[in-house]
Amino acid sequence: MKTLKELQESLKKFLTEARDLCDLVDKEKRDFTAEERQKVAGLLEDAKKVKAEIKTVQDDEAMRKSILDLGEGIEIKDGGQNGNGHGNGRVKGAQFLAEAQFDTLGDAFVRSKAWQDWLKQVAPGGHIADSRKGISSPPLEFKRFGLFRKDLITGAADTSAGAFLMAEDTGIYEPLGRYPLTLRDLISTRTTTSDAVEFVRQTTQVHQAAPTAEANVTDYTGATGQVSGEKPEGSTTFERVTENVKTIAVWIPATKRALSDVGQLRGLIDQELREDLGEELEDQLLNGDGIGENFTGLANTANVLVQAWDTDLITTARKAITNLLVNGKQVPTAWLLNPQDWETIDLLQDLQGRYYWGGPQTPGQRTMWGVPVVQNFFVPQGTGYLGNWRKMVLWDREQATISVSDSHADFFIRNMVAILAELRAAMGVIRPTGFVEVDLESGS
Repeated sequence: MKTLKELQESLKKFLTEARDLCDLVDKEKRDFTAEERQKVAGLLEDAKKVKAEIKTVQDDEAMRKSILDLGEGIEIKDGGQNGNGHGNGRVKGAQFLAEAQFDTLGDAFVRSKAWQDWLKQVAPGGHIADSRKGISSPPLEFKRFGLFRKDLITGAADTSAGAFLMAEDTGIYEPLGRYPLTLRDLISTRTTTSDAVEFVRQTTQVHQAAPTAEANVTDYTGATGQVSGEKPEGSTTFERVTENVKTIAVWIPATKRALSDVGQLRGLIDQELREDLGEELEDQLLNGDGIGENFTGLANTANVLVQAWDTDLITTARKAITNLLVNGKQVPTAWLLNPQDWETIDLLQDLQGRYYWGGPQTPGQRTMWGVPVVQNFFVPQGTGYLGNWRKMVLWDREQATISVSDSHADFFIRNMVAILAELRAAMGVIRPTGFVEVDLESGS
């Protein structure tokens, strides 16, 4: 009887020959001849037969594996021997004691093929250099030496009927929830391959333009009636701004068992960690104080326009728009407001009890004085921002990544891993006067 590998090679041979013949016909742009058609059909028939044999062998191997798994913990010398003691060469029941044939667990470990193959990779000469760090051997499984034997019988043991009372796993996971992230959708986002970004910002504009009469003399002396025709010279100044790439990171510990036993857990961890990075990034974009590794957020950026409280919320908001148009020379793209402040504005009513902003039945995007309103949980209550949000730029150095390692403290010997999430980015407000910080509270 052919082995599984031999059968797979035969299947590959039949299919390759049939494919090559089809490729030849396609290359010559013609139809199959009767002989070629018959040959391909024969090859496919042979391939089907071999495929069926492969399935039979695989099913047999699966059955043998089930026998081995069920035989764990019992002493079966050689299930592959028939009644007269002669093995049939197929059923290897002796595998029940395959690991027990070694003197010790350590002996089985160092003599295992997986360990020896790995050792050849990291230590070709048989010695691991002291300078080599961060090595990690492959996990090797041993089911002998009583490592998985359960001698205590309790209602929760897997030899007791209690183990068969299992709750249905619905697959439902309900997290605590996160604040919606809205700011990054408003601002400009670019990428960088450097650890710092630079941009040039104009600090003064040219304002010297003036009507100029045509010259009436070739040699201007300043005498009465002379017109020099000299054009006014303009002047402007610039500043070069450098923003360094900053790292935002967070990690949590987990057991290796948790990662391997519950595949869904890692997905949840990835999601939680990434969302935590997103919240911190949003907070930094607005409120970073520029100290240490913090971004210099919009609230702490110099030369941002300010709109003081004036009469009431509606009046203050309208004056902020004028402030931005006149002093910032920018058309606003959105308001950014704390949800509680927007609730206050949304509930404003006139003297007849009618909502200024349409009430609860108003559909679509909410606006204030024609400018879209975006709610953000990281804007402090009592303060709002109006601006052309394209004038804030985020440069992605590396998008959020997740990595796992046991190279932390004593995690290796405790079967624990550190799951690390981090992103690297830089941000800059390229036009501070493109934004207005608005005071939404009287007397503040």
